[in-house]
Amino acid sequence: MKGGNCLNRKTTSLTIEEKERFMLEAIKEAKKAEAIKEVPIGAIVVLDGQIIGRGSNFREESQDATAHAEMFAIKQACKAIDNWRLERAQLFVTLEPCPMCSGAMILSRVDEVFYGAKDPKGGTAGTLMNLLEDERFNHIAYVESGILEEECGSLLSNFFRKLRNEKKLLKNQQKD
Repeated sequence: MKGGNCLNRKTTSLTIEEKERFMLEAIKEAKKAEAIKEVPIGAIVVLDGQIIGRGSNFREESQDATAHAEMFAIKQACKAIDNWRLERAQLFVTLEPCPMCSGAMILSRVDEVFYGAKDPKGGTAGTLMNLLEDERFNHIAYVESGILEEECGSLLSNFFRKLRNEKKLLKNQQKD
């Protein structure tokens, strides 16, 4: 979904260059996850042009279903400003948020959400549904997709291709 239909605002004040610069920071976080064999998803929270929260996917290592990049970035951002409300903050994430993460964004009052690749199996920021812009909730966030979409999508597709190849190789070695 390009652009949001927020109450009182139709567009973001960020330039394309700023969006791409911040998404590159989220991609750095995704690469940290990939380096420890986690699904490469990264997120950052920005307030007044400064990164106040960072997160990488950490589910396999922690064996915690809630250990998503967005959750870590939100927690770190709240701690950084000593407030659970992230009003005026932007969240950048390499993959479209899931229901849990979208819910956390609503509850923490994130103002704008930018993501790279769509998630056809779990995305709730425009693909399967759009929780972030649903007017039935007490908070609505501006949503914009496709920020460095190719780079974000390639991280994921390359990761899963490599994983499949490793499993295939292991299976073939076990046959011998």
